[in-house]
Amino acid sequence: MKRLLGLILALIVIACLIYVAVFFAENPGEVHIVWGSARADPTLARLVAAVATLFVLATLLLWMLRALVRSPRAFMGSRRERRRRDGYKALTQGMVAVAAGEAEEARRLARKADALLAEPPLTLLLQAQSAQLDGDERAARNYFLAMLERPETEFLGLRGLLTQALKTGDDAEALELAERARILRPKTGWALASLGELQARAGHWKDAEATLAQAMKRKAITPAEHRRAQAALLLERSREAAGTGEARVALDLADRAQDADPSFAPAAAWRASLLRDAGRARQAQRVIEAAWRMSPEPALAEVYASLVPDETPLQRMQRLQHLAGANSDHIESHLVLADAALRARLWGEARRHLARVGVQAEADTTAPLPPARASRLMAEVEEAENRDSARARFWLSRAAAAAALEPTYVCGKCGAEAGHWVSLCPNCRAFASFEWRAPLHGPREQLAVLAPPPAPAAALAAPSTALTESTPPPVSMAPLLTAAKPGR
Repeated sequence: MKRLLGLILALIVIACLIYVAVFFAENPGEVHIVWGSARADPTLARLVAAVATLFVLATLLLWMLRALVRSPRAFMGSRRERRRRDGYKALTQGMVAVAAGEAEEARRLARKADALLAEPPLTLLLQAQSAQLDGDERAARNYFLAMLERPETEFLGLRGLLTQALKTGDDAEALELAERARILRPKTGWALASLGELQARAGHWKDAEATLAQAMKRKAITPAEHRRAQAALLLERSREAAGTGEARVALDLADRAQDADPSFAPAAAWRASLLRDAGRARQAQRVIEAAWRMSPEPALAEVYASLVPDETPLQRMQRLQHLAGANSDHIESHLVLADAALRARLWGEARRHLARVGVQAEADTTAPLPPARASRLMAEVEEAENRDSARARFWLSRAAAAAALEPTYVCGKCGAEAGHWVSLCPNCRAFASFEWRAPLHGPREQLAVLAPPPAPAAALAAPSTALTESTPPPVSMAPLLTAAKPGR
């Protein structure tokens, strides 16, 4: 449509010009020009043509003059634009070099971008990153500090300094920087998540709760991560209250911790221990049984076993059967019952539960290794029931071979291991990062496993015999087990 309108307009203009030309041709007219003693008598058409020619020449002359006047400015502007394009190109290539790990190239391009661009804020980040890539943390820090002096780069400078503080383990400086970052941009998710983590490290439990709740709203952490962190924070507050003698406050906080994340076994174990100490053993038993359905962990079984301190091994075995029934197919349930049966001298029952987790009477060195705890229990069974030291040593060797894969509390950030749950990783300082699972070890050389001696016929029959309370206790294997289990 626009082209059609333009064509019509052009045709109208041409028609008008033709009409004017024809009009002057048919009506030449006369024009008399007198200037002093000079006189000219051109036709009207010639006069109009002369005026039009003079107008065109004047316009061309004016355009040339303007171009001549503007040429230096245009030349400088073109040169600045070319330098700007080259500077941004160097800046982009420098970022690519940083991502590729090419420290020398990144440093060269940072210098080039800084020389071409008259905008230091754009090049400070590249210079800082290239310095970090080259291992010059002091130079990088200077660049980050320079970024703090400019409003447009202050937040980036704070993030760089915060990263450096976390890397060097300076939690106090990192906390101060995270506070500044939150004030500068209160809706930034990573700033809230970092601040909440640092507040938790510093023991500011209530502040960390509020900050991490905001971080979850900004989707900086997942709801599951928030539930686990909140439960850990409430657990630490409960422990703190218990340490100052505020038993009621401690129990209330423990209740809230388990409600925040019902699958968090350490909170359930702590709550049950508080209930036990308050003389509410039945309620503590229900707490552990509910937690066992979701997260069977040895810490729960330990507290559960301690609820009735004056019972016999056989009575404890019967009570632990009720706990295992809450999650009867889980490996921890079988290990708990196998250990209880061993203490009650129910050899057949112990062997039956150990068989459910991969321990066979006719052991095969080519078969997959059973859990280390199961092999250690089997060694105790062989020694206590049959006084078979050879087979006990065989099972201990299998336990040692599987010890590196034994489930324990593992930090989800750095892979550090701990024998019990702690809120703060002693290695990487991550908060609420420990979880009960097998370590993620890479391929390793298996330890030598002794060839299994033949099993006695009595062991193969594996009768289950409930002994009386007067039955002598089993032979202790503690010294041998302690020597065979490698420390973490």
